[in-house]
Amino acid sequence: MDVSITGRRLTVSDATREQVSDRLNSTISRLRERVIRTEVEFTADDSKGDPDGDVRCEITLRGRGPVIRATGHGPEKMLAFDRAEDKLKAQLRRASDRRKEHRGLRGAREFIEPELAGAATAPSVPEAGGVPTHRVAGLEVTGDGPLVVREKRFSTAPLTLAQALDEMELVGHDFFLYVDADTREPSVVYRRKAYDYGVIHLAVEEEA
Repeated sequence: MDVSITGRRLTVSDATREQVSDRLNSTISRLRERVIRTEVEFTADDSKGDPDGDVRCEITLRGRGPVIRATGHGPEKMLAFDRAEDKLKAQLRRASDRRKEHRGLRGAREFIEPELAGAATAPSVPEAGGVPTHRVAGLEVTGDGPLVVREKRFSTAPLTLAQALDEMELVGHDFFLYVDADTREPSVVYRRKAYDYGVIHLAVEEEA
């Protein structure tokens, strides 16, 4: 398994790299056949007035199946890693609990990396007075805003509700957007309380 450890706005020592690698090899030992690459990124956060959030650690597992990601914050690198690792274990445990009742995880399907497309912005066209206008995500923006739009596009495959719940647990989010495998409707599953979930289906109607 390939392990990548990087730092943004901070330095990661060789001792820290070795400690993180050893811990990860132990934590995800049962996923070795599915995980191809593990990424750990430490970031020095600009968290004014919050010394407990000086360092952000993000752990990402990539391979066969959905991306698994967990994030932790702390006053120093290893404490941030500890918290991210604890969240990772909790997410894996919740997904495992769900699989005991629902055989929905996409473990057998070849992993497809989401393709991120940056905001599609048409060339600026100066208006009278020299202020340019441009289109972002289908909206016309004059000058610098104040409208700010970030557009993302991901490649995906239709999922069952059980699969969507598994993927939501593995990325540690409170909601997950997907296309329903049965109805082909855009849908959102979301966390309510404890193991209670809700789901919203969007029926797309043709314009009259």
